[in-house]
Amino acid sequence: MMSARLRVFPAISRNRDPKKYVGELMRVAEFADRNGFEGILLFEGNDVFVEPWAMAQHIMAATTRSSPLIAVNPVYMHPYTAAKFVSSFAQLYSRKVYLNMITGTAISDLQGLGDDQSHADRYVRLDEFVSLMRQLLSSPRPVNVDGRFYRASNLQLRPRLPAELMPEFLIAGQSDAARRVAEETGCIKMQMLPPDLDRGLNASGMNFGIFAREGREEARQAAKTRFRDNPDDRELLALTVENSDSVWKRLMYEGQSGELADNGYWLLPYLTFQADCPYLVGSYAEIGAKLKQFAAKGLTTVMLDMVADEAEMQHVCNALEASGMF
Repeated sequence: MMSARLRVFPAISRNRDPKKYVGELMRVAEFADRNGFEGILLFEGNDVFVEPWAMAQHIMAATTRSSPLIAVNPVYMHPYTAAKFVSSFAQLYSRKVYLNMITGTAISDLQGLGDDQSHADRYVRLDEFVSLMRQLLSSPRPVNVDGRFYRASNLQLRPRLPAELMPEFLIAGQSDAARRVAEETGCIKMQMLPPDLDRGLNASGMNFGIFAREGREEARQAAKTRFRDNPDDRELLALTVENSDSVWKRLMYEGQSGELADNGYWLLPYLTFQADCPYLVGSYAEIGAKLKQFAAKGLTTVMLDMVADEAEMQHVCNALEASGMF
């Protein structure tokens, strides 16, 4: 059955300038709020300039309907703290939030934080985190849990969260452990845009960028002008991949070229450390048709990398609208 509407969460392409970070996020958040996007993706990690929960509050205070997609990594907080934030936002703004559940961060950051769990164990912890959070937010009675990573004894969150404001959980990992946790917890499973664009589509959520223009060639030329190849930028990515045990980062990094494929799939923005995902490049009509095909195969949710420029964001909107799913 085809989805009536795609839920789209824009994310800004990598920003290495702390002076511009908040301004760019707010520009995208306000544009998203005016143009029918669900919310905006907020990253988490030692290298993120503003804590995503703080940024989410800043955005919700400045928008009328935005529901931020907040990255949550158990290494940084307890499930009760995360549940308390969700409950607080519900009381302050009467809006739900979405939670992008992650385990990954740089190996050096994990070491710095004293977290020595294996990749598999970090997913066991994530599973327990989601489960405890859900219980705290929905249970009318105190919660008791005796897990490997979290224990709770008569723990209660007040007030109880209204059902319509319950957060939705997404899991973005590409490993077997990530898939298992997504299935066990009923989280929305995310995947990267596959190079063939459709044969590998097996999740209800997908992560990619869009670079669009009225015509195909115009889009391809503009994309190559905006995202240029650079050996220094490629070296930056090589260093981050070396400092990561992320399965999806390695899958995209190994044996991939930066050529813009005939079907519009383009990995150069990722390979040059300018984005965290592949891009889809093409005309509004081409991209709109692809999105419609994805939705027919079960796609409901998109994490969408975009350039934080008003004109570029409008081009993206035109492509989304051409799908008839936005």
